[in-house]
Amino acid sequence: QVQLVESGGGLVQPGGSLRLSCAASGFIFSIYGMNWFRQAPGKEREWVAAISSTGSITNYLDSVKGRFTISKDNARNTVYLQMNSLKPEDTAVYYCHADRTNYWGQGTQVTVSS
Repeated sequence: QVQLVESGGGLVQPGGSLRLSCAASGFIFSIYGMNWFRQAPGKEREWVAAISSTGSITNYLDSVKGRFTISKDNARNTVYLQMNSLKPEDTAVYYCHADRTNYWGQGTQVTVSS
Protein backbone atom coordinates (compact mmCIF):
# COMPACT_ATOMS: atom_id res chain seq x y z
CA GLN A 1 0.00 0.00 0.00
CA VAL A 2 1.00 3.63 -0.36
CA GLN A 3 3.20 4.96 2.40
CA LEU A 4 4.86 8.32 3.00
CA VAL A 5 7.03 8.37 6.10
CA GLU A 6 8.53 11.63 7.30
CA SER A 7 11.52 11.87 9.60
CA GLY A 8 14.10 14.39 10.75
CA GLY A 9 12.01 16.71 12.88
CA GLY A 10 12.99 17.85 16.33
CA LEU A 11 13.78 20.76 18.62
CA VAL A 12 16.21 23.36 17.30
CA GLN A 13 17.27 26.84 18.40
CA PRO A 14 16.43 29.89 16.29
CA GLY A 15 18.94 30.18 13.46
CA GLY A 16 19.53 26.45 13.40
CA SER A 17 18.97 23.88 10.68
CA LEU A 18 17.06 20.65 10.15
CA ARG A 19 16.73 18.30 7.21
CA LEU A 20 13.41 16.54 6.81
CA SER A 21 13.09 13.35 4.78
CA CYS A 22 10.02 11.66 3.34
CA ALA A 23 10.40 8.06 2.18
CA ALA A 24 7.79 6.91 -0.31
CA SER A 25 6.59 3.43 -1.23
CA GLY A 26 3.65 1.76 -2.91
CA PHE A 27 3.41 4.05 -5.93
CA ILE A 28 5.60 5.17 -8.83
CA PHE A 29 7.38 7.97 -7.01
CA SER A 30 9.35 9.17 -10.03
CA ILE A 31 6.31 10.35 -11.97
CA TYR A 32 4.85 12.50 -9.19
CA GLY A 33 5.66 15.98 -8.09
CA MET A 34 5.91 16.30 -4.32
CA ASN A 35 4.95 18.91 -1.78
CA TRP A 36 5.75 19.82 1.80
CA PHE A 37 2.99 21.33 3.93
CA ARG A 38 2.98 22.41 7.56
CA GLN A 39 0.40 22.99 10.25
CA ALA A 40 1.03 25.10 13.32
CA PRO A 41 -1.15 24.76 16.44
CA GLY A 42 -4.51 26.44 15.92
CA LYS A 43 -3.80 27.23 12.27
CA GLU A 44 -4.78 25.86 8.89
CA ARG A 45 -2.40 23.54 7.07
CA GLU A 46 -0.32 25.58 4.63
CA TRP A 47 1.70 24.67 1.60
CA VAL A 48 5.46 25.25 2.02
CA ALA A 49 7.31 23.94 -1.02
CA ALA A 50 6.83 21.93 -4.20
CA ILE A 51 9.08 20.05 -6.59
CA SER A 52 8.35 18.61 -10.03
CA SER A 53 8.55 14.90 -10.77
CA THR A 54 12.09 15.18 -12.15
CA GLY A 55 13.21 17.71 -9.57
CA SER A 56 13.91 20.37 -12.17
CA ILE A 57 11.29 22.86 -10.97
CA THR A 58 10.78 24.07 -7.42
CA ASN A 59 8.50 26.60 -5.77
CA TYR A 60 8.36 28.01 -2.26
CA LEU A 61 6.12 29.89 0.13
CA ASP A 62 7.42 33.46 0.21
CA SER A 63 8.26 33.32 3.91
CA VAL A 64 10.66 30.38 3.44
CA LYS A 65 12.33 31.44 0.18
CA GLY A 66 16.09 31.58 0.57
CA ARG A 67 15.97 29.51 3.77
CA PHE A 68 14.37 26.20 2.73
CA THR A 69 15.38 23.90 -0.13
CA ILE A 70 13.28 21.03 -1.45
CA SER A 71 14.97 18.20 -3.32
CA LYS A 72 13.97 14.79 -4.71
CA ASP A 73 15.94 11.59 -5.16
CA ASN A 74 13.98 9.30 -7.46
CA ALA A 75 16.54 6.50 -7.04
CA ARG A 76 15.85 6.46 -3.29
CA ASN A 77 12.11 7.33 -3.53
CA THR A 78 12.72 10.16 -1.11
CA VAL A 79 11.95 13.87 -0.97
CA TYR A 80 13.84 16.20 1.33
CA LEU A 81 13.35 19.60 2.90
CA GLN A 82 16.50 21.33 4.04
CA MET A 83 15.56 24.09 6.49
CA ASN A 84 18.14 26.70 7.43
CA SER A 85 17.95 29.90 9.50
CA LEU A 86 14.94 28.54 11.30
CA LYS A 87 12.58 30.91 13.10
CA PRO A 88 10.08 30.32 15.90
CA GLU A 89 7.28 30.87 13.40
CA ASP A 90 8.47 27.79 11.49
CA THR A 91 7.28 25.65 14.39
CA ALA A 92 4.70 23.20 13.04
CA VAL A 93 4.03 19.62 12.08
CA TYR A 94 5.49 19.10 8.60
CA TYR A 95 3.83 16.76 6.11
CA CYS A 96 4.86 15.47 2.72
CA HIS A 97 2.28 14.99 0.00
CA ALA A 98 2.26 13.51 -3.49
CA ASP A 99 0.92 15.93 -6.08
CA ARG A 100 -2.59 15.30 -7.47
CA THR A 101 -3.22 12.51 -4.96
CA ASN A 102 -4.57 11.99 -1.48
CA TYR A 103 -1.24 10.52 -0.34
CA TRP A 104 -0.04 12.14 2.90
CA GLY A 105 2.54 11.25 5.47
CA GLN A 106 1.86 11.16 9.20
CA GLY A 107 3.89 14.30 9.85
CA THR A 108 7.01 15.19 11.79
CA GLN A 109 7.17 17.84 14.50
CA VAL A 110 9.53 20.77 14.10
CA THR A 111 9.93 23.06 17.11
CA VAL A 112 12.09 26.18 16.93
CA SER A 113 12.70 27.57 20.39
CA SER A 114 15.47 28.81 22.62
